Amino acid sequence: MSGYIIANVQVTNPTQYEEYKKWSTAAMQTAGAEVCVRGGQVQVLEGDWAPERIVILKFPTFDAAKAFYELPEYQKARQARAGAATMRMVVVEGL
Repeated sequence: MSGYIIANVQVTNPTQYEEYKKWSTAAMQTAGAEVCVRGGQVQVLEGDWAPERIVILKFPTFDAAKAFYELPEYQKARQARAGAATMRMVVVEGL
């Protein structure tokens, strides 16, 4: 079964966030992630959730999606993001 990472990002320092994007892109390439959503227009259809930036990544398996978070490239991305954004991230099992 595939695995997905879904993140809701609130960018507070767009200039610094560009460094995060550089390293996270490298991590995605290393992990073979399929980028399904990375930013773009968001419209709430129901409820009070008001996300600013949504990211959805698809991986071949749930375990591969979990492993992405620990990759050295993603560790660098997380360090670069410190102070530039807040993030809520989950990994979910897909079909």
